[in-house]
Amino acid sequence: MKKIPLPGEDTKTAWRESAKDRLFHFTFPGIKIKGALIHANRIVKEMRANHDLGILETMILGHAYMGALLTTTTLKGNERLALKVDCSGPVKGFDVEANTYGEVRGFLKNSSIPIGKPLENFDMSPFFGAGFISLTRYLENSKSPYTGQVILKYGSIARDLAYYFLTSEQIPSAFHLSIDFDREGNITGAGGLMLQVLPGADENTVAELEEQIARMPSLGKVFSGETTGEIFLTDYFKEYKINILLQKRAAFMCHCSNETVQKVLFLLPHSDFDDIKKNGPFPLEVKCHFCDTAYHFTEDDLESIKQERNRKN
Repeated sequence: MKKIPLPGEDTKTAWRESAKDRLFHFTFPGIKIKGALIHANRIVKEMRANHDLGILETMILGHAYMGALLTTTTLKGNERLALKVDCSGPVKGFDVEANTYGEVRGFLKNSSIPIGKPLENFDMSPFFGAGFISLTRYLENSKSPYTGQVILKYGSIARDLAYYFLTSEQIPSAFHLSIDFDREGNITGAGGLMLQVLPGADENTVAELEEQIARMPSLGKVFSGETTGEIFLTDYFKEYKINILLQKRAAFMCHCSNETVQKVLFLLPHSDFDDIKKNGPFPLEVKCHFCDTAYHFTEDDLESIKQERNRKN
């Protein structure tokens, strides 16, 4: 993976800003509610730069990245998940993957969404239309992945994720996803919160928390300043004596490489490979969908791959 450098940043600043992106797991002792928080300023900025996205596209894919990372707190060990939407609207859908190491990657199926008139708000439902949202878990002790799927009911990633958990997994949940922009359209902050009700939770307490989430300030605005995820959690939920179980780094990360793309070329059907080798164009450009990194191959590179194919066939 090759990350596009953010404008005006040196290496020291990049490392310092990356260190602020963290994923928190927490509980409220005694009231049987668990949750997760993601500080994702750097993640969303790097995602936007690599995929070359506008504001609307950044909002949609950024919300999907944060929703997927929050949902990884339901996994363990080396497990991972895929969050997908397929829909009839201009978005067409997205495909996002995240794992328990706090790594996330993914792409929009339409990275240039047509807008008929200037946006009056950030209601994204008209851009989704009808469709489905699915969550696939790749579990360590399972021979095959588990996929759950529900209809897109709201055209809002936060509300549709909550609907998914309630409908498909019978877990009452709430999501808050937010990205803040300045007047020039630059990202100033990004963050998300997930709360899930455990069996036996007090209904009155659950109602209080739901109301508190409804009036919660935009996490994008909160994280536009120097507020960290830990400070926000301990301040905003101080009356519940929050217990932060763990926190870890989170990052936009894809493990594609020149070598992995070569393996894809190596496995192409002979007719397709020979057609590319004969007609080009060169240098051949192959892009990774998940991070939009471009890899280039010369005629000599393809000849080397062909010779390797011949030796192994």
